[in-house]
Amino acid sequence: MYHTILLIALAAGGLVLFGAGAAELRVEIVPQWAGETLTFDAAPAAGRPSINRLDFLVSEVALRDAAGIWSEAREFFAVIKARDGQLVWTLPAVGEARYTAVRFAVGLAPALNARDPASFAPTHPLHPAVNGLHWGGTSGYVFLALEGHWRPAEGATRGFSYHLAGPELPMQVELALPAVAGVAQVALDVATLFRGVSLVEATQSTHSRAGDPLAALLRRNVVSAFVSPAGAPARFLPAVARAAPSASPRIIAAGATPYRFSYPAYFPQPALPTDNPLTEPGVELGRALYFDRRLSGAGNQSCATCHRPEHGFIDPQRRFSRGSNGAVGTRNSMPLTNLAWNPTFFWDGRAASLRQQVLQPLENPAEMNARLPTVVGFLRGDAGYRERFAAAFGSAEINADLLARALEQFLLTLVAGDTKLDRTVRDGIVLSEEEQRGFELFQTEYDPRRGLFGADCFHCHGGALFRSQTFANNGLDAVPADWGRALVTGLAADRGKFAVPSLRNVARTAPYMHDGRFHTLEEVVAHYASGVQRSATLDPNLAKHPDGGVPLSAEDQRALVAFLRTLTDDTPPPRPAQPGPRELGPRPFAPPPGELRAARGRFPDRPLGHLPPPPPELTR
Repeated sequence: MYHTILLIALAAGGLVLFGAGAAELRVEIVPQWAGETLTFDAAPAAGRPSINRLDFLVSEVALRDAAGIWSEAREFFAVIKARDGQLVWTLPAVGEARYTAVRFAVGLAPALNARDPASFAPTHPLHPAVNGLHWGGTSGYVFLALEGHWRPAEGATRGFSYHLAGPELPMQVELALPAVAGVAQVALDVATLFRGVSLVEATQSTHSRAGDPLAALLRRNVVSAFVSPAGAPARFLPAVARAAPSASPRIIAAGATPYRFSYPAYFPQPALPTDNPLTEPGVELGRALYFDRRLSGAGNQSCATCHRPEHGFIDPQRRFSRGSNGAVGTRNSMPLTNLAWNPTFFWDGRAASLRQQVLQPLENPAEMNARLPTVVGFLRGDAGYRERFAAAFGSAEINADLLARALEQFLLTLVAGDTKLDRTVRDGIVLSEEEQRGFELFQTEYDPRRGLFGADCFHCHGGALFRSQTFANNGLDAVPADWGRALVTGLAADRGKFAVPSLRNVARTAPYMHDGRFHTLEEVVAHYASGVQRSATLDPNLAKHPDGGVPLSAEDQRALVAFLRTLTDDTPPPRPAQPGPRELGPRPFAPPPGELRAARGRFPDRPLGHLPPPPPELTR
């Protein structure tokens, strides 16, 4: 791969700008424990914790040549997610010079750390959905997240959670690196991160608050944890050309009016599909399909049957939905709002895109129980649908791909972002005393040794979307009956993990959890206060707490529920053009006058600012 970037030469005399050559340098991080390959998710042992997460941000990368001049890549950032195998960052156009050292920062300079995360493009390393290290408010990024489990001398396995962040300068690392363009391997010895740290209850978490000696110790350890493998010179391999990923064709009718996708200014930028741009006829077609019962095998069920718009796009008060042929599903129906920001789909994440997801319920015997060839044949035989497909995609030809694209377009427009909490920012309304107390509990850690008595919700449900994790085991069962994410990855360490849902509209989406076991928000909050079950895969941010969960008084539990109710979007949901027994027949689609534009214009074009920042502390 060949690019040209601008490098900054850092010399004693100042900055020298120059153009770079074509070769690239790939730096690969090799996680180790005391010189041996680190195995993630291994069972904890005495003196050796289990590592379940090791993520960090990289910035300020520079190379030193034989003359001692440092060349720094301007505006270069990377994110490392070691447990997920994301271990490489690439410097393009480093030239053919031989370099003697590499320097980089773990973290971000203060000005960058304070930038609005919504300003970054969807694929940028500093986009919250890309790095998973920005949890909302004005607190900035987490520079490094180290999480896992440890085994005390007595009792059950517990969790630890180290989050290095704050206004301090990033951690600077410099290594000898005799290198030319190619691949350089640098070891990260996780055992060094724990140097001087004795894992006991008092040291099982840090959130980098001012004056925290544990955070200061860990920051020092980070700098010395990066080494060449086994102390030897960095291994260097020739550069290998890599083909760009192939993209599916962009299909859009000539002259189709673009759909104005609107969302709050403090939401992260969504990664909308570039090969399926949203258009008004495409969204309208998707809405027609969504409400059409004839797409099911028995002609008696639409997407809206189990994802009812007036109930937050779920199947209200049903743990498991009943399919077209009467079969009962095995997991609770998921809400369908804010899907434009989802990294994966289904409770177990088995679909990587919304377009992959939408066709699976059609053919699932426990859901709509249809066959795609039959559905496509029905659509081709309907003159109204042929007109609508032609208006959206430029051809009356209909196939499964176009069906999926139309449903994807409609579902991407379902944005929940106009709540009471949002209006505190936009309109200056004030939360009630109980709601404000719930907000403070939500945003504050539970760490009694540091005088903090919050509910610690934000670690999994942080940020503007109130979702900052992808998958987690939240302690529903000591022995999970449903293996969840593990059924997709094949990893025992993923047993009992499920997609972490957004909490926007949560008051509308009962029952709760992947199996619908809780019918009220009060039951959900009570679970996290006293019902959490320990297991080998319990999320470390829960496993670090006392047995049962975060002890909350009845008053605090009520306050937390009151706050969660402020996340409800009361905007009228979309509906079929002409409701009736069949929900939508073959008639041409015509939205009620003004409805489409009213839905699009809910959010002002001007920036709305940030959600209220988390409180500096919460004590009792």
